[in-house]
Amino acid sequence: MQTPVSRAPWIDTLKGAACIAIVWHHLAFYGPMSDVALPLAPNLIAWLYDHARLAVQVFLVLGGYLAASSLAPQGWVRFDSAAAQIGKRFVRLMIPLAAALAVAMAAAALVRPWLEHPSVPDAPRWPQLLAHVLLLQDLVGEEALSAGVWYVAIDFQLFAGTVLVLAGVRTALSQMPPVAQARAVQAVVLVGVAASLFWANLQPELDVWGLYFFGAYGLGMLACWAVRSPRPAWWWGLMAALAVAALAWDYRSRIALAAVTALTLAVLLRQVPQWPAGAWARGLQRVGRMSYSVFLVHFPVCLLVNAAFAQAWPTQPVPNALGMGLAFVLSLVAGRLMFRWVEQPAPTWMQALRWQAGMLGLGLLVLQVEALW
Repeated sequence: MQTPVSRAPWIDTLKGAACIAIVWHHLAFYGPMSDVALPLAPNLIAWLYDHARLAVQVFLVLGGYLAASSLAPQGWVRFDSAAAQIGKRFVRLMIPLAAALAVAMAAAALVRPWLEHPSVPDAPRWPQLLAHVLLLQDLVGEEALSAGVWYVAIDFQLFAGTVLVLAGVRTALSQMPPVAQARAVQAVVLVGVAASLFWANLQPELDVWGLYFFGAYGLGMLACWAVRSPRPAWWWGLMAALAVAALAWDYRSRIALAAVTALTLAVLLRQVPQWPAGAWARGLQRVGRMSYSVFLVHFPVCLLVNAAFAQAWPTQPVPNALGMGLAFVLSLVAGRLMFRWVEQPAPTWMQALRWQAGMLGLGLLVLQVEALW
């Protein structure tokens, strides 16, 4: 089977573009700088507010692609222990998340006395902190401590569920040859994608569960197998047919974007594996490599800048528009620091426990201090 020479440039470029879109969506959504700056660019800010959030679908597709690449790149399962895979994923997600939540709680505590705005989170509570440690906050009805935390929990659900299903198929078909196992794995994923696109994704009450998002995630897995298949056109046609049927059944812009992203990956990574050189492309790729850290830490940075500009220029549109740009730049800087010092070092369970303990301790300290006030 033919395999492209390089995949990272394309994937990092898409990650970088999606990350930038999410940061600007939150800058438009949470205010108050965007509220004051609105007269300067009402259409742009409205678009960022309403539509830039769809970039999360790009992350879902890429998550599925990378999961298939590591777990079952040709369809048959190549990992030994499901528990080990799930544990590694939890640790990898939790260390930067715990650090970012600590920063978010500290930032919120700093601005609460002098910024009254719906975007400022309330002081944390003990059950809320425990729910975040276990990535269960949405399932148990606890308010998120920072923007984007829901996605981390969904990503973990999707990865863990995929690992368990793949391991189950391997166990059930252990006497079958690898090719038969691969076809069974791919068939199960196809069924999951269809179940999500035609049912779960149409049930708003299910949006705290991974199955709601598996349509996009599973399309990413199919894109991975298309890239590695000797008959990629067959996979392209299957993906396109699934997407067209799902959109005809019930049109959703989020599914349209996920389908376009998955098909783009499936075609370009096969046909044009090398991303053309250019400063702008390299910049997006740098953002893409640290996108998880930027995604996690940008909200407290934006919160602090919003609070400062609300005090200094509460009604002037131009300074607030400049403040939005400053918040974006500082978010990239903070993301780079978190990537370098927190995310990039090899993750271990001990590190995860330390960061979780630190986050819990800071949350309880904030709670006690604000109770005394």
